[in-house]
Amino acid sequence: MRLPRVHGLIKRRLLVNFRLPPAVVQRHLPQPFVPKLHDGHAIAGICLIRLEAIRPKRFPRILGLASENAAHRIAVTWEDSHGLHEGVYIPRRDTDSMVSHLAGGRLFPGEHQRARFRVVDDGEHVDLQMRSADGLVEVTIVGRTVAALPPTSCFRSLPEASEFFEPGCVGYSATASGARLDGIVLRTHGWSVEPLAVDKAYSSYFANEHLFPEGSATFDCALVMRNIPHEWHSAADMYV
Repeated sequence: MRLPRVHGLIKRRLLVNFRLPPAVVQRHLPQPFVPKLHDGHAIAGICLIRLEAIRPKRFPRILGLASENAAHRIAVTWEDSHGLHEGVYIPRRDTDSMVSHLAGGRLFPGEHQRARFRVVDDGEHVDLQMRSADGLVEVTIVGRTVAALPPTSCFRSLPEASEFFEPGCVGYSATASGARLDGIVLRTHGWSVEPLAVDKAYSSYFANEHLFPEGSATFDCALVMRNIPHEWHSAADMYV
């Protein structure tokens, strides 16, 4: 699936991360993916992203779209005839944009479920709640920007965490057919993350004990990015 080159602004991007046993995560990954590990842990989480002025190249900013979006994702690596790659596998996407819901998986990669978002963000404190229209996924994140990662994180420093997540720009999204993974590339014009001290981090997806046994998904850390110009590009679809 080929995506017309589009660009815009990442107004806010939260990376809320959990660490899990690799064997647990592997059960949720299609071939050829394997978990990307850090300090022996698989890393999964939620990318909560506010997009603004999203439009094809050469279109005026006033015609751009804005949306709140959530992607449950797992850091992965895979190997093919071109070598070793890394990125993220995305089992579920949610959005408040009807355009993304209707066109995702058709006109551009990534099937999106409809969801309602409630967000309070003053540039330092964030209070975000999401509930999907199908009632299957709920997310609550409450936090504030701080100077350092929590001492319980498996990442020893902010640069170490940043180095882990920055290469994850290629995403492969699950589709309803189960036979195809939609590929997309996020290219940011600059990369800068700050730690987010989290008072509450809840995802019904990672709390689902039918998917993840009790205690297997442990909150690790959260990062925030703001005001990042970016572009979306297509990656070759993958068939499983």
